[in-house]
Amino acid sequence: MVALPSLPIPLLRRQKHDPQDAPTSLADVLAGVALRRRLGENPNPVIVSCQGVERVYKVGGDEVRALKGIDLELRRGDLVGLMGRSGSGKTTLLNLIGGLDRPTAGKVIIEGQSVGELSDAAATELRRHKIGYCFQSFALLPVLSALENVELPMHIAGMSPRERRRRAVELLDLVGLRRRMHHRPFELSGGEQQRTAIARALCNRPSLILADEPIAELDSVTGLQILKLFMHIRDVEDVTIVIATHDPTIHEVADRTYHIVDGRIARVETYEDAMVQV
Repeated sequence: MVALPSLPIPLLRRQKHDPQDAPTSLADVLAGVALRRRLGENPNPVIVSCQGVERVYKVGGDEVRALKGIDLELRRGDLVGLMGRSGSGKTTLLNLIGGLDRPTAGKVIIEGQSVGELSDAAATELRRHKIGYCFQSFALLPVLSALENVELPMHIAGMSPRERRRRAVELLDLVGLRRRMHHRPFELSGGEQQRTAIARALCNRPSLILADEPIAELDSVTGLQILKLFMHIRDVEDVTIVIATHDPTIHEVADRTYHIVDGRIARVETYEDAMVQV
């Protein structure tokens, strides 16, 4: 068995008392918050540009065209959905936007950098500092508390212990988990684990958050609350959010939804209602 390199993680001291005014649930976090869609022309700068993006995979002797010419622009502060059936290409597009994969043809440009032209080291730096990820399975380390899970990426990035502790507590407070921050993942509900994962995605102040099926393992009520939390975070952190999903609940929160069918954008759905009721 190959031994994995150990990562030194400083021992975190448990606080004796959490602030009494900290929110105890996601409903408390969203209570009284006006959640608005950003309709019309967004004047903010372009964060992501996809220009004629294609992705072809070789499977045995065959070629599978996962994406067939994708063109889109995402601006700072956009909250958009990528919607389609399993196998439609939405996760492939999400991976290309996030720099986890490279296009076969066309360009994916993130804050002026063409992902396909970056070295592996430069692509890693881009992902570390510009992009936050949320996954369907949460991907939390089971031996660490919620606080330690949120601190870990900042530890890897070289942030000072004091600053990463302050930022982690701030983010867990934002998602309504300050009173639960010393609990490990198995002590948290599915919704609480996803909220921890969202806090972790924000830790290095990224420009872009990518969420792949973030509500697929949650019940409908919790899932809608998580989507509304994304709206709140978009406004608080001034971040662009892209959510890949097959769940039509995305229509209740997104500024617009790109419907992906057989590797192409079949249509773009926008919305008339500017206010989302909480």
